[in-house]
Amino acid sequence: MMNKLVCLLLAVFSFTSAAQPPRKAAIASAHFLATEAGHEILAKGGNAFDAAVAVSAVLSVVEPQSSGLGGGGFYLLHRASDGKQVMLDAREEAPQAAHRDMYLDTNGQVVRDWLLNGPKAAGIPGLPAGLVHLNRHYGRLSLAEDLAPAIRIAEQGFPAYPRYVEAIKRKIDVIRRYPASQKAFLINGRVPKVGDIIRRPDLAKTLKAIARKGRAGFYQGPVARKLVKASRKHGGIWTREDLKKYQVKERAPIITTYGGKTLVTAPPPSSGGIALATMLNILSAWDLKKMAKTDPAKRVHLTVEAMRRAYRDRSVYLGDPDFVDIPVKRLIHPYYADGLRASIRDDKAMPSNLLPGLKHAPQGNHTTHFSIIDKEGNLVSATLTVNTSLASGFVAAGTGVLFNNEMDDFSAKPGQPNAYGLIGGEANAIAPGKRPLSSMTPTFVMGPDDVAVLGTPGGSRIITMVLLGILDFYDGHGPASWVSLPRYHHQYLPDAIYLEPNALNTDIVKQLEQRGHRVVRMSHPWGFMNATWWDKHSGQTKAASDPRWTTGKGEVK
Repeated sequence: MMNKLVCLLLAVFSFTSAAQPPRKAAIASAHFLATEAGHEILAKGGNAFDAAVAVSAVLSVVEPQSSGLGGGGFYLLHRASDGKQVMLDAREEAPQAAHRDMYLDTNGQVVRDWLLNGPKAAGIPGLPAGLVHLNRHYGRLSLAEDLAPAIRIAEQGFPAYPRYVEAIKRKIDVIRRYPASQKAFLINGRVPKVGDIIRRPDLAKTLKAIARKGRAGFYQGPVARKLVKASRKHGGIWTREDLKKYQVKERAPIITTYGGKTLVTAPPPSSGGIALATMLNILSAWDLKKMAKTDPAKRVHLTVEAMRRAYRDRSVYLGDPDFVDIPVKRLIHPYYADGLRASIRDDKAMPSNLLPGLKHAPQGNHTTHFSIIDKEGNLVSATLTVNTSLASGFVAAGTGVLFNNEMDDFSAKPGQPNAYGLIGGEANAIAPGKRPLSSMTPTFVMGPDDVAVLGTPGGSRIITMVLLGILDFYDGHGPASWVSLPRYHHQYLPDAIYLEPNALNTDIVKQLEQRGHRVVRMSHPWGFMNATWWDKHSGQTKAASDPRWTTGKGEVK
């Protein structure tokens, strides 16, 4: 197994040497201002990693419902000069005062308000440290240069757009609990209207502190004191020591093969890479491209059964690898997939309760993703989050920093679902300094002819969206198709296939139901995929943003 892995790594690391370099850089993000900031940095001589800092920082200003300095994320990197591939783990972690029962009432029941709203819901942020680490170890420009677009936009303002306004409306009751949150998100006490100019002067000051002093500008000094003071004043448990000790971790990606291409994807504490490897290993026994034409209902059925088994493993085995011994090699091995596949029937769904899993388990677009390819062939696939929309709703006075509510990504009570309906076990129980399990799945697909860079927000549905995007790539389609593809999802529990509006036609749905699947038609779309593509023969690049939303931008320059 190790020799095989070494061969895979060498193949991946050497692939750029014979490739035609990208003729133009490609960036796709969830907001046009972030995409433009990335290209601005590239035009100044920065590389993809500098651009990633700029895109992340701008998104923290213009898309607070999805990411921000008070959150975290994963950066999957490929460096063209030496083939290095790594995932920067800037995931939030539990404060030292956290404990496994901290969100249970006297009857042992989870109090959802404690877990989702206010500063007690927040883990220690990782994004500021991630930006500094990315700039220092991989970028070419100064940190101040990379952060300049975000500071400018925070000071000068940006127009409010429908998703931003709707997020504030949904969170208004929590926002009104905290004066600093009202200052950050309301205009004269009212919800902004589409087109209103939004300025974030306190957030600009925090970005400037980071630009001047690096990680110390956030995790120590005046900003850190304000964060801790605000947290503890309103019932949080952060300490200055919690902030000071936070560190970005470099982790080896999950690497697997499918259909003659190599996938490089997120390792734990993301569950995405292992789940993707499991699903693709299961599906490798069938010609899905042919099946899409001859028997599309069967293709959906088999794909759903692969999803079901991968999400079952997620609930049982996965957590923070620094706290839990995860059998990664076994879970991503083709022989393990052979065993999972053996229980799949072409003509019948297997109920989730027949799969061995969690005992006592009961019978759910607030993250962001961007993809970058620069002219040197450097790649970035980054997924950032604050967890649910507008996170905890709590802004620390004087900082502009919105606290995440990532503590909900732990198993507050093993066997109970989180905000996205995901079930977790002991492996993902709360512990001091531990990082919660994530579904974020930044991914590269590298073949002899082309390269895909993709990922998406979407909570528990992230992994299946990335899977469907990858399968569409293998079907021969480009990034505009991957990001717009109708989506379906299964996550083990609840035991149902969830469909976007008009995702599958009536005949396919009928055939799925005849196999025993419960099909739930949703009234709204999900996800916000952003993807880039590079043709290694011609050097052509493409970028695409999800057409479900109007603020995203995929751009080639």
